[in-house]
Amino acid sequence: MKNTFACVIVAAALAACGSKPVPPQWQANAYSSVTSFTTAYLRGESSVADTEFARARSEMASTGRPDLVAKVELVRCAAQVAALDIGGCPGYRALEQDASAEERAYAAYIAGRFSDVNVAALPEQHRPVVATGSIAGVADPLGRLVAAGALLQAGRITPTDIKLAVDTASEQGWRRPLLAWLGVQLKRAQAAGDTTAAALIQRRIDLAGASP
Repeated sequence: MKNTFACVIVAAALAACGSKPVPPQWQANAYSSVTSFTTAYLRGESSVADTEFARARSEMASTGRPDLVAKVELVRCAAQVAALDIGGCPGYRALEQDASAEERAYAAYIAGRFSDVNVAALPEQHRPVVATGSIAGVADPLGRLVAAGALLQAGRITPTDIKLAVDTASEQGWRRPLLAWLGVQLKRAQAAGDTTAAALIQRRIDLAGASP
């Protein structure tokens, strides 16, 4: 999760909550659970992911600060967008009135609403995506997949970036986004009548989707 928006917003939120030599336990618990949630979700370990997210959200909610809970909800939304699990981010939307300008910009971005995005408020690695319509410049693997999901929703994804999303998920061993992006590739190959490519993609889907 290093260098991703998820890490940045949570780390910033936790760091801003106090400067005592020994921080409150909820901060460490929340950060650990957010990290564990993201890893488990991307690997397709749904039960673990649900448990870890509930723990992270509970730790944030213990502060009584809706802005912090909005941040952790955005972490979940970003992971879902990376895996093309598009659900509108209801958990965040319920708290959006208390979110910062940065969170609002990022929420619009990951929903593919580029015309509503305050680009200057986005994390730096995502700013060029809005202008160029490409994920090639996003170095962080999770950030790259989030950018791809945003572009897909905006109707601006290219075959090159679809392949890059597939390759990124494959390299990381992230089963959930890999299956989602292979599915996008498969539909495009089928629509183009490329039976050879479609057969290969289907074999990859069957392999990645097989139960351990």
